[in-house]
Amino acid sequence: MLSMLMKAVQVAAPGGPEVLEWKNVPLPAAGKGRGQVLVKINAAGVNPLDTYLRSGSYTTNLAYPYTPGIDGAGIVEQTGKRVYLSGSISGTYAEYALCREDQIHPLPDHLSFAQGAGIHVPYATAYRALFQKARAKAGETVLVHGASGGVGLACVQLARAHGMQVWGTAGTQGGIELVAKCGAHRTFNHSSQEDKKKLATAAQEGVHLILEMLANLNLNWDLELLSKNGRIVVIGSRGKTEIDPRFTMSKECSVMGMTILSAEPKDLAEIEAGLQAGFANRTLTPIINCELPLRNAAQAHQLILAPGACGKIVLIP
Repeated sequence: MLSMLMKAVQVAAPGGPEVLEWKNVPLPAAGKGRGQVLVKINAAGVNPLDTYLRSGSYTTNLAYPYTPGIDGAGIVEQTGKRVYLSGSISGTYAEYALCREDQIHPLPDHLSFAQGAGIHVPYATAYRALFQKARAKAGETVLVHGASGGVGLACVQLARAHGMQVWGTAGTQGGIELVAKCGAHRTFNHSSQEDKKKLATAAQEGVHLILEMLANLNLNWDLELLSKNGRIVVIGSRGKTEIDPRFTMSKECSVMGMTILSAEPKDLAEIEAGLQAGFANRTLTPIINCELPLRNAAQAHQLILAPGACGKIVLIP
């Protein structure tokens, strides 16, 4: 019989990583409405998005206190099935999460729970950016700017599987090697002036599509690298930036932003179908950087924003 209490991370007010509190909280109970399931969390994924929500930099309807976390993987209490989550009702930084049935998806047997916790936000974001926003096509050249993080690696794998020419940047030699291992045809160190020159030379004919993880630093440079009628999708930014609008005029290009939080149910259904196919044929494989105890969520929030990210950070209850 389940205890009426569980361990969870909670946020009582917006702030820095120090507001993440390790507490005893009531076990979430299914409502009277049908279609809710309780999942025992074996791993919870950490995303930059979690830090933006915690800090209050994203405008949301969060009710405090709340348990953070969108990604997770575990066992459905009622059925014993292995699943990964695309969100939850109660938050995934906890021993248990209450979910709607449309938020749970079969976790392939060859993937670990930690890998399952690295699926939804990274891969759904990458899929939405590539195919629902940018309308990526086989044969096009895509530059993934900041390719060694969880979303970036998902972008590389999806674009390579879709028949695109994939270029990726990272800030460390380890990141460069990981991006190449995940399928990038060409890699560049964005911390190296020499590599920046090499990228500019390689892009003389223009890059069709750029997926940008740090627009506040790179957006104007991206506009220089872009081909005529090219597209930039802003996936991440940590501040304001200044651009020369004449690049958008001369190249007649498009700059669009996105967040997975804005995806409609029909978009999410399409995304999950596409991802399930990729995991089944093993063209998609979540890469785990490190696993930390759930009580160390504050440390994870510091690591996820540190330079040189390589793969996914997960929390283990």
